[in-house]
Amino acid sequence: MSHNIYIYILVMAAVTYLIRMLPLALAKNEIRSPFIKSFLYYVPYACLAAMTFPAILKATDSIISGAAGFLVALIAAYKEKSLLTVALLACAAVFIVERVLAFI
Repeated sequence: MSHNIYIYILVMAAVTYLIRMLPLALAKNEIRSPFIKSFLYYVPYACLAAMTFPAILKATDSIISGAAGFLVALIAAYKEKSLLTVALLACAAVFIVERVLAFI
């Protein structure tokens, strides 16, 4: 069986195009359902969270330090701190927890 990389690329391009084109082609009328509108509104946030949360936990040597950084960032963001402050606090929390875990 011959494996031609261009066929794989062509199939991936076609599938990607169809996934993006079909909803536009099939939904000709405006969506009036408030449930579907709210569902579609939150889909990007849910996808982003599903992709980034595992990466947050696995980015450090220990899941504990990743969870600590996430928790600190969550609290700082909830208190409406700036993006730079949230990032710095999360990095500091990860650094401190990693140093503490190194001695244990």
